[in-house]
Parts: sequence; C-alpha cells; structure tokens
Amino acid sequence: MEENMKLAAVEDTVKYHLFLIADEPREPEKHEETLQKYIERIMTQFAPMLVSYIWQNQPFNLRYKPGKGDVPAHIFGMTKFGDNIEDEWFIVYLVKQITKEFPELVARIEDNDGEFLLIEAADFLPKWLDPDNSTNRVFFHHGKLCIIPAPRKHEASSWLPTTTPTVAQALNIISTHPEKILASESVQAAVNRRIRGYPEKIQASLHRAHCFLPAGIGAVLKYQPRLVAAGVQAFYLRDPIDLRACRIFKTFLPETRVMTSVTFTKCLYAQLVQQRFVPDRRSGYTLPPPSHPQYRAHELGMKLAHGFEILCSKCSPYFSSSKKSLVTTSPLWAGFLESLRKNGYFKELIEGSAEYQERLEMAKNYFQLSVNRPESSLAMSPGEEILTLLQKIPLDIEELKKEEANLPPEDDDQWLHLSPDQLDQLLQEAAGKKVDSLSKGEEQNCDLTQVSESMKAFISKVSTHKGAELPREPSEAPITFDADSFLNYFNKVLGPKPHESDSDDLEEEDFECLDSDDEVDLETQDPDEEASVKGTLDNLKSYMAQMDQELAHTNIGKSFTTQKQMDPLSQMSSSNSDEEDSVAGGSVLTSVDVDLNLVSNILESYSSQAGLAGPASNLLQSMGVQLPDNTDHRPTSKLVEN
Repeated sequence: MEENMKLAAVEDTVKYHLFLIADEPREPEKHEETLQKYIERIMTQFAPMLVSYIWQNQPFNLRYKPGKGDVPAHIFGMTKFGDNIEDEWFIVYLVKQITKEFPELVARIEDNDGEFLLIEAADFLPKWLDPDNSTNRVFFHHGKLCIIPAPRKHEASSWLPTTTPTVAQALNIISTHPEKILASESVQAAVNRRIRGYPEKIQASLHRAHCFLPAGIGAVLKYQPRLVAAGVQAFYLRDPIDLRACRIFKTFLPETRVMTSVTFTKCLYAQLVQQRFVPDRRSGYTLPPPSHPQYRAHELGMKLAHGFEILCSKCSPYFSSSKKSLVTTSPLWAGFLESLRKNGYFKELIEGSAEYQERLEMAKNYFQLSVNRPESSLAMSPGEEILTLLQKIPLDIEELKKEEANLPPEDDDQWLHLSPDQLDQLLQEAAGKKVDSLSKGEEQNCDLTQVSESMKAFISKVSTHKGAELPREPSEAPITFDADSFLNYFNKVLGPKPHESDSDDLEEEDFECLDSDDEVDLETQDPDEEASVKGTLDNLKSYMAQMDQELAHTNIGKSFTTQKQMDPLSQMSSSNSDEEDSVAGGSVLTSVDVDLNLVSNILESYSSQAGLAGPASNLLQSMGVQLPDNTDHRPTSKLVEN
C-alpha cells in the first residue's frame, strides 16, 4: 500500500533578479526594450550550456518585470528546483557569471530560506549582520559577492543609509562605491566552494543507464532528453488515481519495448532506483528474475514507462491546438537563432540533417521555456508535449532494435552505495573541511587536555539572547570572567536609584563590559555600595558551601570523581589544606576533579553515539577537536586514567 502513496512535492524555489545600473533615465517602453535585448544576449551566450541541461522541475528562465514601488523594472527569473539542490547552485553560478560577462548588471538571488548565500557563509559573516537587517544588502557585481555594510555607531557615513536600504539605494551604492562593499575573502570562498567545478561539473552530475523502454519513449527522449525529469517525477509522486491509468497501457505498449540508453541526473536516477514497485498484472509489464543480467534495465524501463503513461493520461489526445504556441512567430526567434549559429551551436552540421533537426528542436524548446515563456494558460503540459512529439517524429521500431547492439556503455552506479567512511568524507568535503586521510595502521592520537581546554573556552564566552559563540581556533585563549565586576555591573543597572533606567533591554555595547579585558572603575563606588557587594559575595559563598555539604552524601554527589579517588597519596599529603573545606559536622569535602569529570562524560556521550552524529561529536568538531573512533569497549573512566 505504501508503494502507491503519493509523496509530498517539494516546492523549493529560487528567485533571481538582474538590475541594470549606470543607465540613463529613459521612457518605460525603451527601458523594457533594452532589458529584452539583454535577455536575448544572456540566453544566447549561455545557450550551449543550458540547452542540454536536465532540470529537476523547472529550467533557468528570464523575463522582463516592470517596476513596482521602490523596485525598478528589471530582469526576473524563478525556478522550482525541488529535490535537486545542485540546480539551485548551478543557477548561482549562472547569475555570478552573468554579472561577470555583463558588468552593467547587478544581481541578487534568494530562495525559500531567504539570503541562502549568507547561510552558506554563516561562519565568516560580520557580527552585525543578521536575518533582520540583511534585506537588500547581498548582491553579485562584476562576478563578486557584495555586502552593503551598515553604518557603525557613533560614525557618520553619508553614503550608507541608517535603515535597511531600498533596492534603489542599494543600486546607487554599488554604482558609486563598488570597492567598499566587496564581501571578505572568507565569505567569497565559502560561496565559491559550492559552485566550484562548473560548467564541467554538469557532466559529472549525469548518469547514463540502459533502459528496456517502449520505443515511443526512446524516440521522445532522443529529441527532448529533459523530459526524462517529468517522467521520473510522475512516477516518483504517483498516487492511486495516477496508477489507474497504468492498469492497461494505451500509449506506451509493453510489446514495443527496446533496449536504449537514457541520460538521467544522479538525483533522478536515485529517485527511480530506490523505490520498490510491482506493476499491475494487467499492465503487461513483467520483470525477469533479479539474477538476470539485464534486470536493472527492465526495472528502470518499467518504472519510466509508468511515469510517461501517467503524464499522457492527464491530457486528452484531442487537446486544443491553440496551446501549440509557435516559437517561430516570436520577434525574438530570428535573432536568437542567428546568434546560435554565430556561437557555433550547430557546429558543422548540414542544415536539414537529422542531427541538425534534433539540435534545432532542442533550441526551440529551450527558447520557448526560457526566453519566450507563454502565459500559463497557453503552455503545454509535459504530457501534451510528449503526445505532440509522438505525432511529429518518425518511429521505426526495427531500426531502434538494430541500434541495441551499439549502445554506449552504462555508467557505474557505485556512488549510490557509499560506505560510511566515504559518506563521512563526502559530508566533510561539502562542509568545506579538510579531511585527514589516515591509513589503517596509523594510530589516531587525541590530546584529552584539548577537550577540556576547548570546553572551558566555550563556557567562558559571553553569550547573548542570540546564542553562544564557539571558539574558532582550539588554541584561542579563553576569556576570563570576573564575578565581582559582573555583580557590581548588575547592581548598578538594577539598583534602586531613581535616575537609572529600569529597562530590561541591554545594548550590545553594555554586554561588552562583562569581558575581563574591560576595566571597571571600582574606585568611584560608594562605601555602602562596596560593602553591599562584599556581603552579597560572602553570603553566596556560604550558601554554596552548605549546598556542597548536602550534595556530597547524595547519589548525585557520589557520582562525581574526586581528587581523593584518583590520587589517594597526594590527597593524604594535602590533608592540612582540606581542613578549610570541613564543616560543623566534621566531615571533609574533597575537591571534585572538574577536568576529569568533564572529559569522562564527554567520552561516554561520544561512545554512546556508536559512530553516528550526536551532540558530543558535533560540539567538539565545531571547536576544532576531532576524536578518534572508539575501537575498544573499556569503561570510559579507565580509559581516562590510562
């Protein structure tokens, strides 16, 4: 039953805006004409890269968007990338390259999470930048990431707005102060790391596999390879109603199947392979035993055939021809086609040949989807497009069967079956962390004192309501905490003096004075105030001593490792100093070994993760501490002793 349940569609969307700067004021009609020419130039220049690209849901597209409010008229695009996050980062690469090739264009890009470029570079952003003030500050210009800064307090910056900038203000700042808004090298590197390898990376994201398919699907995919995405999605997101059309196939009959080579993206291939599915007996689609050498090809072909049949079942075979929008009627088509010829898109193919016609059809489809997008009411659905192609293209089953002997080899799909070590390495490389390759015989050493020192540095950091700040480097000196200064400061803030504010809101500058590096002028305190602080501290120490005495005889107190338990000889030699810890009852409190308990508890937590991700490993890795794998099962306390 779960095989027939329809999965929730992911509507992850990325939006991109291209603004023209250094442009003289002109009439709206002329401005629109100028932007339309830029659209034609952009899509033509990047056509060799985009025509054959297989998108998960929607392609990269550009259209004119009129001005509204403080947002001027500009070039706009929106793409639903669904489960394939690589589509989004490919679009980031495209937008970055567009601003590099066309310096007069400035771009900003966002998705459902907002400024996702800042999320990618979160570890390197300036402290003042947060989601509340990041609107209209992040742009691409000249192929570089730019962040419009906020004016600092007590500093007059006439060229920076005191509030969140409007788009018009941001464009003016980029035009007049381009050198002052470049993002830091670390932020640039964090974003560039995600788009590194394009456009060569496009080929690496593809997977070619043999599929035992109906001849009609093979012919359609030969003309429009991108339609494989629609077929996979239809199968992947099927529901019981969709499968009714697959009880008896009407369009793609099983007896017409031939072996063919199909190009997927790795995301689409994984979606098709990983789902278990048993076809209806009435459909005529049967599978050989799993031991058959071509079992995978039969299974893939069967699943893809179901997806294409579902697509075609959702439209009538007599759909209105008014939807068949003719590309050649567009005023942009002639110039677009001529630009493709000049850029060598058709190579040296003879006009009218089969290969020339295939590339021409792909160019028309690319132009229709990306440049000359019709209204949604007139756009053809994938099913209608498939039926249209079936009527246009010649279908010779015998010729296709002859081609089975000369199919290109399949790609290896071992990337679907990564070992835990390979997966861990892949995740760390994606996060931008350098992976140290250790041989099997090499011993992994870890200094446990580093664990303790890193945790102390973390605890000593001053946090605010926005969260705690992790130490960037393990060797960073910890920030000390002066309790007397802390109490004195809050006594000033919360004191009963009428002239002081009773607001609960503390400025960020106020928190900075909690750092021990900031000197507090204690000489100006009143004698009564100083005596009050001293009395408070004495009372606090007394309470703490009583709490220690009570907890020492409980299960919680006994659960801690003390210095006496670890080193009885040294404990006897320091018995005189222990008298200070004695109380009226006469029992002596031994000091808790804080470092030992800390390390022991962290190692126990790490061991309980059983090699999986967990709080201990995540916290320590963020501090730069890499623990080795737990290769034995000794008690943690004994491991620490050794």
